[in-house]
Amino acid sequence: MTRGGRDKEHEGTERRCLVTGEVQPKAGLIRFVLGPDGIVVPDLAEKLPGRGFWLTADQGVIGKAVSKGAFSRGAKAPAKPPEGLLELIETGLAKRVVELISLARKSGDAVAGFEKVKDWLAAGRVKVLLQASDGSERGKGKLWTPEGARWFGGLTASELGLAFGRDHVIHSALSKGGLADKVIRDAGRLNGLRGQSAIRAGKE
Repeated sequence: MTRGGRDKEHEGTERRCLVTGEVQPKAGLIRFVLGPDGIVVPDLAEKLPGRGFWLTADQGVIGKAVSKGAFSRGAKAPAKPPEGLLELIETGLAKRVVELISLARKSGDAVAGFEKVKDWLAAGRVKVLLQASDGSERGKGKLWTPEGARWFGGLTASELGLAFGRDHVIHSALSKGGLADKVIRDAGRLNGLRGQSAIRAGKE
């Protein structure tokens, strides 16, 4: 345990999902803790003190945890999920991803727009390709995910736009290094909740 009273949880470690019982890397799971009022709190930043319990980032899994009372089992105490837990997590993850992309943009590690993304792809600079869930499939199919890169389609055009100070953005990309790994982690969780495929490899 650390001074703050929370378990030592290092990056790259695995955790067991309360509902499925599967052990998997933390990147695909969401951590929860029990608040002092007995209400379950999603710990998206994984920094809150206390005993952590984990669920796979999936709508069905979280819904089952609520209906089956899995949180009390994980907390080993009476635990009540807040109203609209799924929406709370989804909104929180989307905000985190948008903020991370915005920070990457300010440091020159992210671009938006079809032509700029295409140029980065041609130059081999892309680590993360993000395309709006409500964008044209035909248009999105003209870009490709490089080998070793990741594709995410969980954000809407307006959400992606927020990261770049625009009304909407369909195509964006992050370069290697910087905040790419954090975007991959949180965007993957968001994709899981929104039913999007987290990886798209190969040329479209």
